[in-house]
Amino acid sequence: MANKPFQKFIENKESGAKKKERIRQEKKKIRQETKAYFEKKKAERWGGPIPVGNLESGTGRENQDMRSERSGNKNKEVRGAVRPPIQKKDAPRQPQTTNLKPQTTPTPLKPQNPNKPDSAQMPLNKFIAHAGICARRDAAELVKSGKVTVNGQKIVEPGFKVTNGDEIKVQGKKISARKNLVYILLNKPKDFITTTEDPQGRKTVLDIVKSATTERVYPIGRLDRNTTGVLLLTNDGELAQKLSHPSYEVRKIYEVTLDRQVTKKDFDTIAAGVTLEDGFVQPDALAYPDAKNKHIIGIEIHSGRNRIVRRIFEQLGYDVRNLDRVMYANLTKKNVDRGKWRFLSEKEVRLLKFLNASYSRK
Repeated sequence: MANKPFQKFIENKESGAKKKERIRQEKKKIRQETKAYFEKKKAERWGGPIPVGNLESGTGRENQDMRSERSGNKNKEVRGAVRPPIQKKDAPRQPQTTNLKPQTTPTPLKPQNPNKPDSAQMPLNKFIAHAGICARRDAAELVKSGKVTVNGQKIVEPGFKVTNGDEIKVQGKKISARKNLVYILLNKPKDFITTTEDPQGRKTVLDIVKSATTERVYPIGRLDRNTTGVLLLTNDGELAQKLSHPSYEVRKIYEVTLDRQVTKKDFDTIAAGVTLEDGFVQPDALAYPDAKNKHIIGIEIHSGRNRIVRRIFEQLGYDVRNLDRVMYANLTKKNVDRGKWRFLSEKEVRLLKFLNASYSRK
């Protein structure tokens, strides 16, 4: 313990100046060895054994003579080196006869659609749906009716395989698969029908969204003329087919306003399920939005049968005064006023595409 304060004087450590000098000498030696190595490589490159003296140290007399000869006699021929013959400026350059392979111009590749190659095949009704004409189920009926031609030939089989390279016409009009997919959520008002066109000249939901896009969109599912609320319009035929098919059990919630209060007996009857002319139907949920006002009732159902909600209450003698769809496939009319619309966000579209994936057909 007593010697610890004087330990630095007892130990014979290398001073800072000596350490720096030692490192400097080591670096100098490394540089000399590196230089000698490359001098040796240069001598071998020029051919013939040229004495280069002490290559390890780089201080041999022969090594110095070689460097002076190479720097002072650049125009002399170096032993072992062969210079190419000098050609006159006026003389044309002689072509070199080497065994080079002739260069060939690469054949340009045929341009392809990166989203759907021409060789990719799909059913005809699916192609029509992708073209934004109608949903896949409606496209199948369109094909069966003989209104579709492929390369000038009438096709009546919806599963007929086609590609993007085929010329496909619907009622004489050429169509092509859509690239710009559009998804619009509309808060439908009354007195508008959910069809793309009406022979009687009535107002359609497309009249409301006509300024939204130049793409041809169509509604998914149907709402009665006097039914209001959430309605989805798109030109994505694949998504429309998915949301319309019963196997996916897409949820829909309606707010029903009736002419009189629902009794406890009728409430239990509807919750247990009722039998209509086209079969039995049972709601997924039934509740009063306001316990003090039993004229209004909320019903959740996934059945897509025509006018199913109205028929359930009419079966028990109720008159439906107002029917409003407040949710469809987890989409609500929040922040969308009646008669207004908005585009779906990327997240909403992504959720729709994976909606109820476990219920898909096997």
